[in-house]
Amino acid sequence: MRRKIRELQPNPALRLIDRWRSGSDIRSWVDGLAGERLTGRKLDRLRGRGWFTLHAIQWASGADIDHLAIGPAGVFSINSKRHRGKTVWYGDTAVTVNGASTRHIVVSQSEARRVSRVLSGRCGVDVPVRPVISVVRAAKLTVKAANPPVLVLAVEHLDRILSGLSPKLSSDQVAHIYDVARDARTWAG
Repeated sequence: MRRKIRELQPNPALRLIDRWRSGSDIRSWVDGLAGERLTGRKLDRLRGRGWFTLHAIQWASGADIDHLAIGPAGVFSINSKRHRGKTVWYGDTAVTVNGASTRHIVVSQSEARRVSRVLSGRCGVDVPVRPVISVVRAAKLTVKAANPPVLVLAVEHLDRILSGLSPKLSSDQVAHIYDVARDARTWAG
């Protein structure tokens, strides 16, 4: 994200001004970066509980995976969405922000499937990946889904919820998947 911000505005002084200008592309990217950092700090709290986390994993296409958490409860592909001061609602198949539909669910599910395919191929075993959306700084988050296909969580609860899920992987499985995931060649194809 920092690279993209520098590409949008190479001049440091103008970049600083644009960070505070309402509606600027740079402000949007800076807000996203702040949300990803907060999500990353929450996920890093899982490390002492048998979890491993990776952040900003680069695909060969230039796109990235915001966060990957690998632990006893499984593998989670986490998208950070900063919606400061907005009302976020999640039903079974849609997320709305201030009443406007988003593509958050479809994008998160697609990313999780892709991550699962890549990890499964490199690990030699099926590696299910559950999509998660970390909602950062929303004024209100409402979840109206009994068994949601995507976990939509306030960033404040992210580490507690993930660490409280039922274990599915042994420590050896977690370590193996993490070793594969942290190898840049895994994501290069």
